[in-house]
Amino acid sequence: MIKKTFLIIAIVFSVLFSINASKKKVLIAYIPITHALPLYVEKDLANGSFDKFNLELIKFGSWPELMDALNTGKVDGASILLPLGIKAKEQGIDLKAIALGHRDGNVAIVSNDIVDLLALKGKTFAIPHRLSAHNVLLLKMLEKGNMKYTDVNIVELPPPEMPAALAEKRISGYLVAEPFGAKAVALGIGKVLFESKDIWQDSVCCGLVLRNDFIKKNKEIADEFITEYLNAGTYIDKNLEKSKTIIKNYIKVDDKVIDLSLKWISFRDLKIYQKDYDELVKYLAGFGLIKNPPKYDDFVDNSFVDKIIKK
Repeated sequence: MIKKTFLIIAIVFSVLFSINASKKKVLIAYIPITHALPLYVEKDLANGSFDKFNLELIKFGSWPELMDALNTGKVDGASILLPLGIKAKEQGIDLKAIALGHRDGNVAIVSNDIVDLLALKGKTFAIPHRLSAHNVLLLKMLEKGNMKYTDVNIVELPPPEMPAALAEKRISGYLVAEPFGAKAVALGIGKVLFESKDIWQDSVCCGLVLRNDFIKKNKEIADEFITEYLNAGTYIDKNLEKSKTIIKNYIKVDDKVIDLSLKWISFRDLKIYQKDYDELVKYLAGFGLIKNPPKYDDFVDNSFVDKIIKK
């Protein structure tokens, strides 16, 4: 009887493994930042296995490496800085922006000796990439103080290096994705000068993009993946403590940093609206970073999001 029971169990596990192994593997790239939390939550809640596919998150250490993998088709999609996706689309890479990764959630961090915005004049300030919403936020922040973009010395730095660079006084401030702003505050080496909502309400920064060839060949899988991604965003707002636990599987941060980081970020309404897209594009064009930006309808695919909203 015992042997028979073990045999049945073995057969069941064998069938389940066979079914799971036969599912398509969906590869999504990410940088380990707080702004990709919906991806982490989506994968964790389902343990990576969904009805029609298995989700595998591929970690990258830099945006150039990630974009190379996305643009060459080594991954099916990614959580990225939206301006990088806009630039790739302009260059002929057939990408579709599906949803935001978050709303707001960026902070301008400065060293403790910086008393106000004007004190940044002539100082060195870091951003992660010229093609980023952080660059736009920096410009809008300086405009609030009637300062010019050229009034500060702007440098690009990998996000993980920014808190150390601030502590070593190599820079006087930075604007970057979380949790790197929260790290400086938690360590007492920096303070918040502005939250992004004070500079650009509901600013767009990171987003979920998929290769269009993946969508065309895998409509049902794309639908399930995007549905669960959006459900994850809703879950975060309602289950913040559980979400804090999940994020530790992807980012090495302590509770104080996580608490601060998530305090600034919203995961409500992850639809990419045209007014927000147009404003982002306007500034990127003004910087001369893009010349022929893709039209909103060519780059943004709201068909999945709109279908879910109507349910």
